[in-house]
Amino acid sequence: MNMILNTDSYKYSHFAQYPPETAAISAYVESRPGGRHDHVLFFGLQMFLKEYLTRKVTMADIEEADALVTEHGLPFNRDGWELLVNRHGGSLPLLIEALPEGMVVPAGTPLVQLRNTDTDFFWLPTFIETALLRSIWYPSTVATVSYNVRKIITAALEQSCDDYADVLPFRLHDFGARGATSLEQAGLGGVAHLVNFLGTDTVSGIVYARKYYGEHMAGFSIPAAEHSTMTAWGEERETEAYANMIEAFGGEGKMVAVVSDSYDLYRAVSEIWGKKLRSKVERMGGTLVVRPDSGDPTVVPIDTVEMLGEIFGHSTNAKGYKVLDPAVRVIQGDGVTPDSIKIILDRLMERGWSAENIAFGMGGGLLQKVNRDTLRFAMKANGRQDKDGKWTGVNKDPRTDPGKASKRYRQAVVVKDGGPVAVPLKELGDRENLMRPVWQDGELLKDWTFAEIRQRAGRN
Repeated sequence: MNMILNTDSYKYSHFAQYPPETAAISAYVESRPGGRHDHVLFFGLQMFLKEYLTRKVTMADIEEADALVTEHGLPFNRDGWELLVNRHGGSLPLLIEALPEGMVVPAGTPLVQLRNTDTDFFWLPTFIETALLRSIWYPSTVATVSYNVRKIITAALEQSCDDYADVLPFRLHDFGARGATSLEQAGLGGVAHLVNFLGTDTVSGIVYARKYYGEHMAGFSIPAAEHSTMTAWGEERETEAYANMIEAFGGEGKMVAVVSDSYDLYRAVSEIWGKKLRSKVERMGGTLVVRPDSGDPTVVPIDTVEMLGEIFGHSTNAKGYKVLDPAVRVIQGDGVTPDSIKIILDRLMERGWSAENIAFGMGGGLLQKVNRDTLRFAMKANGRQDKDGKWTGVNKDPRTDPGKASKRYRQAVVVKDGGPVAVPLKELGDRENLMRPVWQDGELLKDWTFAEIRQRAGRN
């Protein structure tokens, strides 16, 4: 990957647009207020630093970029890039500061701040905006969506479940790999979800957790059927298909998920699971997870819980809610969004059922139905240093859209009234700055573990 080509076209002309006395530019990344959520879970920068900024720029990169950019119709800063290779060995002369990954902060709080460390490279901080911002907004947005679903499920479990400590981590399962645009996106989004939960079918997510955050096994799954493995038996042998799942994967303490709507969900539950295979399910010693996969997602899974309750029975917990026999549970993986999860759980509890009876699999709603504007992410310059070393604050303040006003002066983040807030760095005083150097001149200064990030995000 040629880092010189990891940018937007118009960036190539910016080196000649700054005031001639410029020695350094500072810029920062934030989730601006007004997005879908009022807080953001910061996550993902470390993957970018390890995967992309560790790669040194070479003369071959410069040759490739020079030819492409010039033919593309733009000026190419060949002198600047050659100086970077000759003086810095191809490492980018940048200081990058950031909040600890896993922190949950109010929108409008700077998450990352950077500046050049060599005065000849004042053009570099904003040149990498495209790559840097992209590396932050996507995993942070997915982590934030997952975090807020966790809050929805936690509230329901607190209301309706006696002891949910072991239940909660597996209530939201990542089904999003096939809907992602690429393996890399699936990895970035998949590992972001795992900050909050332990359930995933996105293998690249656990690979990324291992590769970039040192987590040996970040997520877990169970044997599960898909429509091809069920319909291959034919409708007339549907019972055999289901029985095979129990025989192949059932056992004491084990869980097996079976999609049951290939033909008629209600018949499958009442006749096959409820009559023909009932004794097999009860004897297997584990848990059958029935998966409805079509119909109204706010109705069908609730019907499924109630049907299973009528067949296999239920108990009533100390909070007065019904809990299915341990032999059966339900997972809903179709049409799942944060809104539909809230509706399902509310309706389930209204009918007297504990939220622990159901889990969710979210695909597109988790990894795909987000964009940079979901949390209004932006990177903006906030300071310029002249050749005498004096810093001047810079910012944008469009009268046509005050919501896009940016922060003036280099920033710090401090704790005030129990929460993090942004202040100009020059006003920091003796207060602790939560933004710490994480990268400088090609060297990773801080290597967060996944366990640290999870603990910081409130998922122990």
